[in-house]
Amino acid sequence: MRILQLNVWTGRVKGALINFLRYNDFDVICMQEAVWAEKDNDRLQNLFATVEQIKKASGLKYELRSSNWYMNVFSDGDKMEQGNVILSRFKIVDEQSKLVYGKYGAVNSRQDFYDHAYTLQMAKLENGVTIFNHHGYWRPNPIGDKTTIKVMRKVGEIVREAKGPVIVCGDFNIIHDSPAMRELDFLEDLTEKYGVKTTLTSLKLKKKVACDHILVNNEVKVKDFKVLDNLVSDHTPLVAEVEV
Repeated sequence: MRILQLNVWTGRVKGALINFLRYNDFDVICMQEAVWAEKDNDRLQNLFATVEQIKKASGLKYELRSSNWYMNVFSDGDKMEQGNVILSRFKIVDEQSKLVYGKYGAVNSRQDFYDHAYTLQMAKLENGVTIFNHHGYWRPNPIGDKTTIKVMRKVGEIVREAKGPVIVCGDFNIIHDSPAMRELDFLEDLTEKYGVKTTLTSLKLKKKVACDHILVNNEVKVKDFKVLDNLVSDHTPLVAEVEV
């Protein structure tokens, strides 16, 4: 299985992102900050790479969407949703989206962007693998704070319940040395294992921060792990090739 982890940054690097997915082959894609419209995606597609466009480019059939917030951007009341998405080549036989912080609702100011809902997605695939996808609680310091620890504790408690091969992906907004990451120490963090120094690109790079992660349990054999240099977002694509 080939797994892609990518914060797609609202799909604003549209052409590069679509071409990247069209000419690469992934079995599972975990995305954060993905966007879609509640009713009419045609207008939104003029601005961003939407989930529909990304799904078509990737060739993956199955999906799980979980909105973290919405914005009223159209005069007719249609909403732009933003959240986490799992795309899969394998059928999703069980799925959950659990709120781990905040409350789902409209975002209308810059301050609201940092105090919206944060969800943890779970998709059990027909091949027995359980995929988790999470966009982490954001603080200015990538070490996080007490709230970050509480949120990641909830994430850890949910992930611990999964049986069989487990893969956890996400832009956690924290580095491996954050105390909050200790809540996932029962998993192997490939970002840390492979010595990744940053997962931010030149579009946003102010300092080196390795805030994106792919973690696996001991029932997953990692054959390869790479940070790609494709400029498709303000975050780098992480790719893990695994056997289960």
